[in-house]
Amino acid sequence: MTEISVDLSKRGSAIRPLNAVNNGPMFPDGGVRKTATNFEAYKAAGFSYARLHDTAFAPGCAGEHLVDVHRIFKNFDADENDPASYVFGPTDRYILNIIAAGTKVFYRLGAAIEHQYKYGTLPPKDFAKWARICEHIILHYNEGWADGYHLGIEYWEIWNEPDTGYKQNNSPTWGGTMDAFFELFEITLYHLKAHFPQLKIGGPALCSVTDSRDIFEDMLRYLNRNGKHAPLDFFSWHLYGEDVTEFEYKIRLVQQMLEKYGYGDAENILNEWNYVLGWTGEKLTYSYKMNKAAKGAAFVAGAMCVGQALGLDMLMYYEGRPKTPWCGLFAGDENLPTVTYGVYPMFARLLSLGTHVPTEWKDGVYSCAATDGEKYGLLLTRFKPDDATEPEDLALSFSKPAGAYKVSYHLLNDENPEGRLVREEYFTADTFRAYIKMKNFDTYYISVEKM
Repeated sequence: MTEISVDLSKRGSAIRPLNAVNNGPMFPDGGVRKTATNFEAYKAAGFSYARLHDTAFAPGCAGEHLVDVHRIFKNFDADENDPASYVFGPTDRYILNIIAAGTKVFYRLGAAIEHQYKYGTLPPKDFAKWARICEHIILHYNEGWADGYHLGIEYWEIWNEPDTGYKQNNSPTWGGTMDAFFELFEITLYHLKAHFPQLKIGGPALCSVTDSRDIFEDMLRYLNRNGKHAPLDFFSWHLYGEDVTEFEYKIRLVQQMLEKYGYGDAENILNEWNYVLGWTGEKLTYSYKMNKAAKGAAFVAGAMCVGQALGLDMLMYYEGRPKTPWCGLFAGDENLPTVTYGVYPMFARLLSLGTHVPTEWKDGVYSCAATDGEKYGLLLTRFKPDDATEPEDLALSFSKPAGAYKVSYHLLNDENPEGRLVREEYFTADTFRAYIKMKNFDTYYISVEKM
């Protein structure tokens, strides 16, 4: 039997927005073809942020003109100061739709991945001009330039995965040398921070902080060379894996590296991740299936619990676009919510409570709790990679304030894809135990409310 202790008198930091995703909802009207939309379900999930990456692949949203710098500023030889040089309309509509769903925007400046023909992922002809184009994109969305808006988009990320395939000389995300990338990144970082000191500018969304650890460290050295210390507000990185324990190791690794180079206060943002058993053949097919099932849901819940406990600033699931194999949140022609989707309203409840209540995790059981001072919520999941793992008895040992409390259990798994209420109990003692027989990949939201 595994025992998890939950002391509701403890207080930690604020709950962090670990319920973010990549990309926004479909349009409420279903687009040109009037297909089933996921807009209301997306809104109900309470996603904190939507990172705009690979957005140009979004179905039914004029995707080929969305977000990427080269898609908005189509002729690099044009005048970057002339509003007529920019195509903002499709991206305007897409961003406003995200905001209408109650989600904030995290804008990736750069290009979507290009597995075949390379265009947007090639190094710009003039790095300083590229930085000025990015400046004007920010001016459009935050300061009204070119018939724009005042949206207050805070996070602006420079590029995506410059290290993907780089060592194999087959990168779908950066077509130049790594020194050239460091130069582009630094020029853009200094330029944007000079013009928008109030915004958070960072990147570079590394594909791997272990396989590309040398690139990671070389970049930080570059930003600190010759006595300089570039103003990096956040460092972003990616992780695809099969076990929640990978999050523990890599979150710590990133934080240690940032502290080593004087960026201990920079936000540590994991903004692309999902469950992956393997990248080819049957293992990849299995991964696509599991990311919509209870196994994917438990993986998501476990990552959230570990991220909150270890101080991760943001966690952005890839992917929110329906009808892509990486979207574990919506499925089928009707774009209906999956089991994995159900974790997000649960974490949104923790986020609304506000204050983290530190808990523990052990033996594949992960937990995260929060309170507003009156009510308490606990996200609880069991994730062990082996599908054949047997059910196990779990003892939850609670310490709570004096008085009578109702404890409600909502269970999320393949048999309960909507996270239904399965049990209620009432306790008056200041300490009590609750027993649960947990199957592997079960996820619970447990609320504790005073009577």
